[in-house]
Amino acid sequence: MSETLKDHYKKHVIPALQEKHGYTNIHQIPKVVKVVVNTCVGSQADGKQALEDAKADLTTITGQKPAETISKKSIANFKLRQYQAIGARVTLRGERMYEFLERLIRMALPRIRDFRGVSTKSFDGGGNYTLGVTDQSIFPEIELDKIKRNIGFDVTIVTSTRSDAEAKSLLMELGVPFTDKAKPVKAAVANV
Repeated sequence: MSETLKDHYKKHVIPALQEKHGYTNIHQIPKVVKVVVNTCVGSQADGKQALEDAKADLTTITGQKPAETISKKSIANFKLRQYQAIGARVTLRGERMYEFLERLIRMALPRIRDFRGVSTKSFDGGGNYTLGVTDQSIFPEIELDKIKRNIGFDVTIVTSTRSDAEAKSLLMELGVPFTDKAKPVKAAVANV
């Protein structure tokens, strides 16, 4: 039986980060706090059906019932009314979070056609990483025959650190395939 992502974190990631960054206290070591999966169907012609399909797919992918997201204000150009349900969101913690991350890293991302890794530029400056997925069919739980519409969603990995460099090294140790592992998080300024 292969090692789970949570076991991998405890056995390999913690000692590697402690050695790399020189943490003296075990509580200084960064960890993944939660994973938020968010989708928005907007104001499509069949908005209610699109929202139900998105919620069903999110439930299948994450194993948890999503909460509806509601518009904050009306925008006439988008045919959007205030307090209209426009999307769904799931917040994963604990065992479900580790199971989802393991499926995302080890099974879903490698199934993307011409996949060369995820961008290192998607850190928010506060130690969190957001990844956009354009198609739900990369997850093995989704049956290709039953897909009615492509639903894209954002996966936000929230870490306990405030540093993008520490968050990047945590995610690299967990196995997130970045495009170029040698590039720093901040963009280098070209010498003129």
